[in-house]
Amino acid sequence: MSDGEVTRESPLESTPGARETAHPPTGTYRLQLRGGTGPERFGFAEAAALAPYLEALGVSHVYLSPVLQAAPGSTHGYDVVDPTRLSEDLGGEEAFRAMTARFRSHGLRVLVDVVPNHMAIPVPPTLNRAYASVLEEGAGSPYARWFDVDWDAGGGRIVPPGEGEPNYRRFFDISGLIALRQEDPEVFAETHRLLLRLVAEGQVDGLRVDHPDGLSDPRGYLERLRAEAGGCWLLVEKITTGAEELPTDWPCAGTTGYDALGMVGGLFLDPDGEQPLTETYAALTGGTPDFREVEFASRRYVAEHGLRPEVARLHRVLCGALPARPKDTLERVLVELLVAMPVYRAYVVPGEKAPAQASDVLAQAAERAREHLPPETHPDLDAVVRLALGLDPDESPAPADPGVQAARREFVVRFQQTSAPLAAKGVEDTAFYRWSRLVSLNEVGGDPARFSVSPEDFHAFCARQARDWPSAMTTLSTHDTKRQEDVRARLAVLSEMAGPWAAAVRRWRAWAGDGSPLEPDLDYLLWQTLVGAWPIEEGRLAEFLTKAMREAKTRTSWLDGDPGYEAAVLAHARRVLEDADLVADLATFVSQLEPYARVVMLGQKIVQLTMPGVPDVYQGCELVGLSLVDPDNRRPVDYGSRRARLAHLDAEGAPRDVDDLKLLITSRTLRLRRDHPEWFSASYEPARVTGATSAHAVAFLRGSGALSGRGGRPGGARVLTLATRLPVGLEIHGGWGETTVDVPAGRWHDRLTGRVHEAGGPLPLAELLADLPVALLVREEPR
Repeated sequence: MSDGEVTRESPLESTPGARETAHPPTGTYRLQLRGGTGPERFGFAEAAALAPYLEALGVSHVYLSPVLQAAPGSTHGYDVVDPTRLSEDLGGEEAFRAMTARFRSHGLRVLVDVVPNHMAIPVPPTLNRAYASVLEEGAGSPYARWFDVDWDAGGGRIVPPGEGEPNYRRFFDISGLIALRQEDPEVFAETHRLLLRLVAEGQVDGLRVDHPDGLSDPRGYLERLRAEAGGCWLLVEKITTGAEELPTDWPCAGTTGYDALGMVGGLFLDPDGEQPLTETYAALTGGTPDFREVEFASRRYVAEHGLRPEVARLHRVLCGALPARPKDTLERVLVELLVAMPVYRAYVVPGEKAPAQASDVLAQAAERAREHLPPETHPDLDAVVRLALGLDPDESPAPADPGVQAARREFVVRFQQTSAPLAAKGVEDTAFYRWSRLVSLNEVGGDPARFSVSPEDFHAFCARQARDWPSAMTTLSTHDTKRQEDVRARLAVLSEMAGPWAAAVRRWRAWAGDGSPLEPDLDYLLWQTLVGAWPIEEGRLAEFLTKAMREAKTRTSWLDGDPGYEAAVLAHARRVLEDADLVADLATFVSQLEPYARVVMLGQKIVQLTMPGVPDVYQGCELVGLSLVDPDNRRPVDYGSRRARLAHLDAEGAPRDVDDLKLLITSRTLRLRRDHPEWFSASYEPARVTGATSAHAVAFLRGSGALSGRGGRPGGARVLTLATRLPVGLEIHGGWGETTVDVPAGRWHDRLTGRVHEAGGPLPLAELLADLPVALLVREEPR
């Protein structure tokens, strides 16, 4: 599509509420903005140039990384130094407004990433006027209320980075990011004034809140943001764990989709592969088969090292809240309780009754902590748990003195603000790099201990999403994922090829003999990375391995590096890539995976795009996405090739490769959602599959009950999604055979192949999936 083509007009309404009603989100496309002057620059002007392509792709919203003024040289925008200005590095306000105008002319809305939890400490500090004022004037600064600082620990001044321990709350363990106190109305007003003005003016139509778990009261923050931002689309980057669900009293549309990512990925894993892959991992690495052991050890490590200042501050508050109890005992109890938390945090507000979910979370944590504490400390543990729930720890009828009461209120908040980063750093940024049984499961918001997801569990999840959070986001790749979606798709095939995989790794490990300098777990991670991201050049592999071994924090780390070990690891990886015979063997194994990986790649994409929620496409992942963790996944995207491929498909050209097929699925599904949002708004119904190979299909219907016809009569289901799962096993069974899917009566058009099927009952999957391993069937309106 050229820039001169006629496009749909989408005039702005006068109120945010009207915008949301008139333009419900149907699909988003995430863009990573980046300043600078080189070829990697991607500012507001470069984003604006993509408007015709993104319209043609079928999205409704362009989902932007942070747009406010960040620290010099920022590659991501989360290190904001001035929330009152749009980023000059990205082009400034004039370029921003030109970009949104261009988007609007192509029917596109804007979703912006909001960073309420922290600001950057830049070099020089004067680039952040609020921080510079506090640095110079201490507690007497007019900006002192902005930041979460332990003034007593610093003698009334802030301790800047580099002077070993900080006396301010950080973003995780990053001393260059200082936490904000959004619970203060003035701080909220000053740090949100610009973004809220852009919302009111119609420049921004949705807000994605980064890391709400770091805030003192996430619900209270969201209530104010909702009140100030009107009816704009509001999402939270909240990671739920296990059976945890987003609090139903949060005034938002839902999460950014890590929960959906885990469910979709698990759907394409063979549960029968869990035991052999676990046995192979234990045999080749000597590692424990139990991820929980690694998780608890990693959490404890982070509590005692990276987050030691935050835990120490929390301990001081706890001692003030329970002054009659032994300080040493309270410290031990506190650490064990933090380590044992089964989720990121509870949601308790001082002065309010703790919600049932918070009580359950603390009860689970206490039960785990007791196993590691001597019996004589259990009463102290019980007191700390009661305190964390906002209850009187001593169950005393007499009120505590005002100082103790204040410490108890502070502990309720600060306990939650400490447990969240401890979970993130201890699990995702430590344990996930120490335990590599199948690293496609070691993903943000994921649980490596949960190997697979059954179709029944997937359908149950989708039914809840359709009922409770129909406008939440779904995703397969983000700027934070450790491996893009199609790396994980390749690795998923190993669950069906555990035997050949084990034999291949033994061959490759034998190549090095006893000369490998890598720790066994890192070595096992190396081979999975090569297979998942193949082909990969030395520079990308070196970046990943450097990050992986530093995050594991076993032989080296970001703060306490071992240059000799790191150099030996990277030299070993280079020798692997230089050995022609080894590389040929590796490439042959990948080629054996590829036909099955293709099925998984296409299957998980169509499922994500049509399940309940608003699908997000991470930049570039409309084609095969084989990038690793940042900075690899923030590399420039070749949009020229994507435009050409889409033009080819739109000209009725046949798909030429898996990239074309993925683009075909992405564009046709997003366009369908944009053109018929009512079909995907809430309804969800599993489609019944019967036959000997029924376990190899996932099928569901959307659009049941949607109004159709001239009189607005209720219609039946309008869209049927079909995807193939566990393709190796399906091949062993000899294909679909007599397996069928129940399809409601009508004439169904496959938007991917153009084939038409007349239905009124069971249809054979061998017919529906004769051309592709997936199908997107749309029921035509009766004449």
